Amino acid sequence: QVQLVESGGGLVQAVDSLRPSCGTSVLTLIYQNMAWFRQAPGKERELVAAIRYTGSTTYNGDSVKGRFTISRDNAKNTVYLPMNSPRPEGTGVYYCASEFPTNGRSLSRPTDYGHWGQGTQITVSS
Repeated sequence: QVQLVESGGGLVQAVDSLRPSCGTSVLTLIYQNMAWFRQAPGKERELVAAIRYTGSTTYNGDSVKGRFTISRDNAKNTVYLPMNSPRPEGTGVYYCASEFPTNGRSLSRPTDYGHWGQGTQITVSS
C-alpha cells in the first residue's frame, strides 16, 4: 500500500545536483524514522540514507557515505535527499520509507520500514 509520495527525480548529469523529496497527506511523519532506499535493475534494494524521528542522527549507506545528507522538515511533513554530483552507478529507483521507532529495530534494512512510496526514477549520465 503506497502511503508516501516521492518527487524530484529525473535525468541528470553527474555534474548536476537534485533534491528529491518525500511527503504524505495520509501519515504524520514527525514521530517516524525515515529513509531513502535505492534499487538498481537486477539488484536488491539498498539503503541510501536514514534519519531518526528526532532528526538528531542520520545514517548513510556504504555506497554514498559522506556524500548525501538526508534532512527532514517536520513542519512540512517532508523528507529530502539533497544529491550533489551524483554518480552514474547511483542510477535506479529511489524509494522513500517510514516507520515508528521500536527498541532494537535498526534503520538500515528495508524490513525495518512498513510505509513506502511508489518510487521515483533517477538516472545519472556521465
